[in-house]
Amino acid sequence: MNSFIKQALATVVGILFFIIITGALGAMSLVGMVASSQATKNVDDNSVLVLNLSGTMDERTQDNLLSMLGGNTTNNPGLENTLQAIKKARTNDHIKGIYIEAGLFSSDFASMQELRKALIDFRKSGKWIVAYADTYTQGTYYIASAANKVYLNPQGQVDWHGIASEPIFVKDLLAKFGIRMQVIKVGKYKSATEMFTEDHMSEANREQVQAYINGLWQNVCQGVAESRHISVAQLNTYADSLMTFDDQRSLIRRRIVDGLLYTDQVKGEVKKLLKLDADEPISQVSVADMANVKDGQTDGDEIAVYYAYGDIVTTPLEATGGLLGNSHYIVATEVCKDLASLADNDDVKAVVIRINSGGGSAYASEQIWHQIEMLKKKKPVVVSMGGMAASGGYYMSCNANWIVAQPTTLTGSIGIFGVIPDRSQLLTQKLGIKFDEVKTNSNATFGTSSRPMNAEELAYLGAYINRGYSLFRQRVADGRHLSVAQVEAVAQGHVFLGQDAIKLKLVDELGGIDQAVARAAKLAKVDEYYTYSYPGEPGLWDSIMGTMQNGNYLDEQMRATLGMYYEPFKLLRSLNQIDAIQARVPFFMNLR
Repeated sequence: MNSFIKQALATVVGILFFIIITGALGAMSLVGMVASSQATKNVDDNSVLVLNLSGTMDERTQDNLLSMLGGNTTNNPGLENTLQAIKKARTNDHIKGIYIEAGLFSSDFASMQELRKALIDFRKSGKWIVAYADTYTQGTYYIASAANKVYLNPQGQVDWHGIASEPIFVKDLLAKFGIRMQVIKVGKYKSATEMFTEDHMSEANREQVQAYINGLWQNVCQGVAESRHISVAQLNTYADSLMTFDDQRSLIRRRIVDGLLYTDQVKGEVKKLLKLDADEPISQVSVADMANVKDGQTDGDEIAVYYAYGDIVTTPLEATGGLLGNSHYIVATEVCKDLASLADNDDVKAVVIRINSGGGSAYASEQIWHQIEMLKKKKPVVVSMGGMAASGGYYMSCNANWIVAQPTTLTGSIGIFGVIPDRSQLLTQKLGIKFDEVKTNSNATFGTSSRPMNAEELAYLGAYINRGYSLFRQRVADGRHLSVAQVEAVAQGHVFLGQDAIKLKLVDELGGIDQAVARAAKLAKVDEYYTYSYPGEPGLWDSIMGTMQNGNYLDEQMRATLGMYYEPFKLLRSLNQIDAIQARVPFFMNLR
């Protein structure tokens, strides 16, 4: 018996020892991989920067440790890293050009516009850009049209059909389950609640959506027209006739592409530009590689660039589990701590806040507004708007010293609404649950699931939301140096493009993050400066946990099965997790 116990204990100790050794080796491997990815890189002479336009481009690169362990070091680069890579490549004598490999790519129009401008600036240095795709989406073609040469697979397509918005309405779906949304909103253009209460767009919403998709399309057509020397009218004719299905050879005649080539033939064209023999390899560098290439910009004073993108929530708990199907959030408690830290950092002379958000919690937006007010007392604050800085995103922005937006940024939407699900029919009629009550005061059961809100309760909630709207409006008036009446004239939840918002004094300047940084330096009265991005990169443990929490297998399978319909279903599942009072644009813009 003693022998058996000894053998069992020895086995357990051996297993534990094996686990410890394996864990240690794994940790060492991870540390080594991270260190390797951060090592300074030297660029070989006669190199090409490769931009792989596939997947979704967020504001910042999201490293996935599980992908790295599997040998995949080509995580989707963020806009920040891509712009920096292009800028470094522009001045790096070893890099002769850029090769764009376009695929299925998703990003907002303002990000694509900023990326396209960076490519045009790159060409002004005298270097070349070559673009190639098996099939160009409308977005990738818009970006790729900035290239010197645009090539297409002989059997490929160029998708070109215009822009449409196709909102989804779930009122009747909810009714089948005995659920009705009780809505109180301020602003005739505040359309986020329509998906719950209507089965079609209101006229006010139709008016504003038509206006901004027209503006988006105008910018896309104008950019392509200038680069490809095709009139805007002709581009609209091509869209109306669904050029997507045209014979590929006609695309050359129409100056949409410069040639029809297979992948190996495009490599041959690049080798000619590099003056390489056919059997010589092409030296390539990726966006990830360029992150570790020194650019020498470390002298002068620091301008902090703080990235805030995604839905606005109050606490980390609301962001757990992929609420609303997103993986990025502006968590008020964390952002406020970060901005307070930047305020106390004497090395930071000014702060640029990069905002890309359609809003979220009205309460959380107010907390961030206050923290920006505190930050402004110590140093200049400039907001750089990305694809969207609307509703709660504009609430955050309006208090800055200066606001820079892209022409295609969606902004404004000054308004607030409340959405409270009424599940009483589901519980009492469909499930057969009965309720009774005993109470001390007339409104002791406010918020109960046993019945819808009564008129008195709705009135109290309406007054609360109206006070929130008045506060939002006052914040804008104070921040933008306008009267409340002037703000009200452009409020009511109205969404504007950046190119229209500047005329209404909601923004100060049209441009991208470089213009915002330059303005911040000017306000801080510094001549020599460099930028540093915040929040900092997550630690090893945070990266591991973030990778593990970023969705689950069932969610991924549901997303793959339902496609565009997945997000509305996930929203319904998550409604209990979000603040009832929201300052946001529609949950799903559904632009196509």
